[in-house]
Amino acid sequence: MKCSVRKEIWPLNRPFRIAGRVMETADVIVVELSQGGWVGRGEAAGVFYQNETCDSMIKQIEAVASALRAGVDRQSLQLLLPPGGARNALDCALWELEARTTGRSVWELSGVKAKPVETVYTIGIEATPELMAQHAAEKTAYPLLKVKLDATQPLKRMQAIRAARPDVRIVVDANQGWTFELLKSVAQAFAELGVQMIEQPLPRSADAQLEHYKSPVPLCADESCLHIGELEAAAARYQMINIKLDKTGGLTPALKLAAAAHERGMGVMVGCMGGTSLAMAPAFVLACVCDFVDIDGPLLQKSDRLPGLDYRGGAVSVFGPEVWG
Repeated sequence: MKCSVRKEIWPLNRPFRIAGRVMETADVIVVELSQGGWVGRGEAAGVFYQNETCDSMIKQIEAVASALRAGVDRQSLQLLLPPGGARNALDCALWELEARTTGRSVWELSGVKAKPVETVYTIGIEATPELMAQHAAEKTAYPLLKVKLDATQPLKRMQAIRAARPDVRIVVDANQGWTFELLKSVAQAFAELGVQMIEQPLPRSADAQLEHYKSPVPLCADESCLHIGELEAAAARYQMINIKLDKTGGLTPALKLAAAAHERGMGVMVGCMGGTSLAMAPAFVLACVCDFVDIDGPLLQKSDRLPGLDYRGGAVSVFGPEVWG
């Protein structure tokens, strides 16, 4: 098996601000695995708060080059690399390579029933509540918004957005940016504003106090549940988890994590760290078994990889092998 890996930079439509971070580009790696004339591809952005970068992921892949040349499958890959972006890119490339070599679609290989999904459109943090409301008002094609918030005027921002879009369904993502006291002070008001879920309000190192908290809005673990090894702790503190392939290390472990969460009665969301349709397509497979879907990476970019997923507002159509798999 031959392996190549490269870095790509995709400019965003506008600076994308979340709690503690601003991004102007989506920086990703693309892996290609080739065997017998067939090629499988995978894309990953990595987990920035775990100090992953494109360079670090490329080094991880280069370090296991000899094992890749000897040949690995998706199961042996789980032992070859830890969870993270490097393993994600390789795992997704192996899914597509298997689909190409066997003539079976990723839907057949995974056993997941393909169906159209509805993705959120993400509103990043702006300087004022009014600017965020204006951004939300412009996105009339999207009936489900994900609103990024930090500790600065979160309630005023939500009130402004709700006034601008009384019709829309809303989920909120604080990206570890709140305190427990702030969460308790706004949660009931958020419930009254129709917020359907609050994602990662507290830092992953400081969320144990959620274990006995009865939130009026369901809470979703993102940074606090990187992979299946962290599910047990997350289940004691949250009602949902946000699964990202970059965190779990690929579609293979992501599907297992979703099944384990469902067994516990938890809600499941699929998210993304940004990127093109090559990264969103494997996440789409997971999306078909999720309650909430966040695969809007290409919508936030100036361009997408072609052929790409078919986005019609928030509606995303089932893709074919020309996209991935």
